[in-house]
Amino acid sequence: MHPHARALAHVTALSSGPPLDPTLSITLNFHPDRATEGRAILTAMAEEGVYRSQFVTGTSNGGLTAHPGGARRQWESRIFGGAYDDAPDEDRPVYGALNFRHNPAGAAPRFGSAHFRLNPETLARSTFCYPDSYLEPESFGVADRMSLIALALADEQDALDDYIEAHVHAPVRLDRDVAALVLDPSYRDTDVEAAAAKLPCPTEWHPGYRLTVTELRRHPEYRGQEFVDLGSALAEDGLLTPRILGDATRTGRYDDQALKRVWHYLARFGTP
Repeated sequence: MHPHARALAHVTALSSGPPLDPTLSITLNFHPDRATEGRAILTAMAEEGVYRSQFVTGTSNGGLTAHPGGARRQWESRIFGGAYDDAPDEDRPVYGALNFRHNPAGAAPRFGSAHFRLNPETLARSTFCYPDSYLEPESFGVADRMSLIALALADEQDALDDYIEAHVHAPVRLDRDVAALVLDPSYRDTDVEAAAAKLPCPTEWHPGYRLTVTELRRHPEYRGQEFVDLGSALAEDGLLTPRILGDATRTGRYDDQALKRVWHYLARFGTP
C-alpha cells in the first residue's frame, strides 16, 4: 500500500463525527515574497508546478524541524502510523488548514499573508488534527468523519492559534489542485504580482493587512516590547503591511525570528 493510502487509513481509524461540509476549503498560507534555494518562492513554484513541504524546501513559517531526527518527523510518524517513515521527502504531505471560519486571508494567517485555496477534490485525500501537530493532538478527522470543527469552536484560543491543521497527501499540483492564489493588496504592482501571473492558477486579492503604529503600541504584552519597537521602526508613514515586512526580511539586517514576531502583531491586530 502506498504511504498516502496507509496514512489516510490510519487517521480514518482514529476519526469520528459527521461528514465535512464539501463547500469548505483547505488553504495553504505562506509569505509570497520569501526565497527558497536562492529563488523567489513564487518563481520556484512556477518552474516546478507544485507546492512542496518543508521536508523538501528546508523553509517554513513555523518551526524548522523537518530534518532527520527532528520533531516534525516524529510528529508525522505518530500521526500517520509510521506510513512515511521510509518514504522519500517528496512523498510527504504538505501542511495547511481548514477554512471553517471563512477567513478571506486564509485559515492560518499565522504562517503568511498569502494562501493557495485548494479545490474541493483535495478534501478526500487530506487528514486533519486539532490542535496543531506540534502539540501532540489526540483529535483527528478526515472528510467523511469530522468532529474537529465543533471542538475548535468550543475552544478558547488566540486567533492565530485557532486553526484546524490539514495535511494534503500526494503532490499538490498548482494546475490541478489550486483554485486560486490569494494575495494581500500591498503586493499590487510589485514583483510578487508579476511572479503570480506566471502561475497556472488565478490570482485573487483579500481585503489586506494594515496595522498602525498607534494600534501596535497598545499590545506590548502580546509578543514583547522589543517587537513593538522593531515594528514601529519598520513602519512607513506610521503603517505596517506585509510588503514592508517582506522588504525588511530581504535586507538581511534583521533576525528572522524577530520579524516573525512582528508579523504575528500584524496578522493578529491588523486583520482584514
